Amino acid sequence: MECDLSEVSIHPSSVISSEAIIEKGVSIGPFCTLRGRVRIGANTHLHSNVSIGIESGIVEIGEGNQIYPGCVLGGAPQDKKYKGEPTRLHIGNNNHIREHVTISLATATAKGTTKIGNNNMVMAYCHFGHDCEIGDDNVFANASQLAGHVQIGNQVNVGGVCAFNQFVRVGDYAFLGGYSSVNKDILPYAIAQGNYAVMRATNKIGMERGGMNAADIDGLHKAIRIIIKGSSTLSEGLQRIHDECTPSPAIEYLIRFIKESKRGLAI
Repeated sequence: MECDLSEVSIHPSSVISSEAIIEKGVSIGPFCTLRGRVRIGANTHLHSNVSIGIESGIVEIGEGNQIYPGCVLGGAPQDKKYKGEPTRLHIGNNNHIREHVTISLATATAKGTTKIGNNNMVMAYCHFGHDCEIGDDNVFANASQLAGHVQIGNQVNVGGVCAFNQFVRVGDYAFLGGYSSVNKDILPYAIAQGNYAVMRATNKIGMERGGMNAADIDGLHKAIRIIIKGSSTLSEGLQRIHDECTPSPAIEYLIRFIKESKRGLAI
């Protein structure tokens, strides 16, 4: 274990790997276990009964995170193809990861890293599968479950008990209603709900709270309505957006998201 014991707090009941790197201001509560190559960033707090890493994996956790009892971070991916490769879990800064959340290492057959960004609230009993990529400033309500390779953008709100198929993408500022089952991509700036989830409206409130200006919100509202209500094909919808909507970075992101969809859109 690499740390200055005068600058950290480690409960004597916790078991810390000899390969762990623990930065100043870290607090590790009772009955925590750190296995293998684990780095804990400054001022992160492991409350109690937290398990991080396995002997074959690499886990990097940034600064200022709050990790609550029962979390298992950097466990082996739930994938039969995993054979102990040194894959990674990277968690950014200032996340709140509540009770009994599980986040898996990546597999060697994809990019090799499961990524969690900054300033996320992950409520109790959520699961993020191997190779997921999560952006910044998202909220995941209790018991939502992400299969492998799911991509979530920034400023996304996910209601409780939502389920995501493998390889689904959710764009920035999207809102998912509770109990939704998501098997296709959710557009940025949209509201979706249902089993299976479909996009029903524009997430105007989320964009306003995120500080977007009124002109961009109005333009996105028009573009999303074209896709989900006003066109018979995606090609027709994209052409109408090009013809009828004022160009902006947000509109360009929306168009790019649509064109890059591999699973199809939830419409």
